[in-house]
Amino acid sequence: MEGLMFYWICWSLWVYLTFLVDKKNQFRRKLSAIILIVLLLSNFQFKLGEFVIHASGLFLLMICYLFISQEKRGTIVYFFICSLIVSIGYVSFHLFEIFDPVWIIFKKEWMMGICFGYLAILLQKTLKGRLLITICGTMQGEFLYAYTLSKFPFPYEISGFEYLDACALISALLIGWSAIENAGTYIQTHYQYFDKGKQKSS
Repeated sequence: MEGLMFYWICWSLWVYLTFLVDKKNQFRRKLSAIILIVLLLSNFQFKLGEFVIHASGLFLLMICYLFISQEKRGTIVYFFICSLIVSIGYVSFHLFEIFDPVWIIFKKEWMMGICFGYLAILLQKTLKGRLLITICGTMQGEFLYAYTLSKFPFPYEISGFEYLDACALISALLIGWSAIENAGTYIQTHYQYFDKGKQKSS
């Protein structure tokens, strides 16, 4: 069922941000609000010319542009290059799926999650940067892919539930990878703390 993974991951993130994250965290309310708005807009769509666009994907793209615009000029240029790389990879993935579907060896969403998650990890060092270039790049790829398909008799809805499933899975994998990266620092800090406590007691 399309959209199931998207709803499950988004509601899980919203519950975590609302009830488990420290209330002093400055990003907590913003991220919670963004997730709720995306969930509300997921069933809304509109037609722009010959293209059918789901409002949730367009909202995510606008939010990414807003966050990127707050960075320094050099960082903005690098973000643009990274998102362009992701966009090209996203379109290439879908075109290969149409013309040579044999290489899709397991579920497409998981292949996309692993491929684009790994690409984001290579291009950006922070979780924020990885999420921004992934969402921005894949949404730009959606528009480019829809434009490519418009020359053929293939109907395609931009940022539909299939896209939202893949986008949510990529985000979840990136968050999981970031947690693993930071786990080492967390354990080391607490290990040193307990080690110092033992030395004082002895």
